[in-house]
Amino acid sequence: MAETTDELARPLATEEPAAVVRPTPRWLRVVKQRAGNWMWPVVGLLVGLVIWQIGATIWATRFPIAESFLPQRTFADAVRLVSTGVLWPHITASLLRVGIGLALAIAIGVPVGLMIGYWRRLELGTSALFQFIRMISPLAWMPVAIMLFGVGDRPIYFLLAVAAVWPILINTATGVSHVDRQWIRAARALGANEWAVLRRVVIPAIIPDVLTGLRLAVGVAWLVLVPAEMLGVNNGLGYYILDTRDRFSYGELMTIILIIGVIGYTLDAIIQRLRYRFSWTLGIRDA
Repeated sequence: MAETTDELARPLATEEPAAVVRPTPRWLRVVKQRAGNWMWPVVGLLVGLVIWQIGATIWATRFPIAESFLPQRTFADAVRLVSTGVLWPHITASLLRVGIGLALAIAIGVPVGLMIGYWRRLELGTSALFQFIRMISPLAWMPVAIMLFGVGDRPIYFLLAVAAVWPILINTATGVSHVDRQWIRAARALGANEWAVLRRVVIPAIIPDVLTGLRLAVGVAWLVLVPAEMLGVNNGLGYYILDTRDRFSYGELMTIILIIGVIGYTLDAIIQRLRYRFSWTLGIRDA
């Protein structure tokens, strides 16, 4: 009881006022988020650059020719080639070939994918044949392309189209098969014919899937481009790699390799943004 009286006699401790938590401004949250999105890729690139420097330096201690592969030598050659304009005709030629190859792949892959995804019997009838052909390496068609089209740009267009058509076709067919059937039944109930259903319902719904296929197709076509441009043409990035090898200009060779990676990364990023832009889920899917 005495303890209770003593406790009552003590003065009540004054509570400190709680700190006011102010919300972070929206612009600051956006800046932090974007800084984080950019920071980690930059860190990864810097780590790769350090590994490149260390590896080339160690290699150069045993083989002096490896000094041509050092990053500083490669970047110096890159500045020289870009500033003098030597590379631009080759870059333009390669991009034009990839564009034509992708256009052919889209012209074939999207309509065929629509038909396969829309009509079940057609899918059953073609699945075995398409899977068999798809497993053949596009580079295995190089002798056939030369026999059919000769030497020049046309066999390159053929090889790029063969490489790029399958991702577009398969993703288009998959997108059609995943369209909500209630949408199709609702369109038919409103009097739409099959063409109207395809044009007004199916095609808008599969745009993200088509762009996903296009993104994969760009990656495959860009990989096939370099060996395909070794088929007797006199321009393009693949041709320039052979030219630098023959001239023993290994710094320029590494420059071309870097430029191929930069252009491929840029094309992939553009298509990725397009997919995000045309996705009806407004970013819920990963872009």
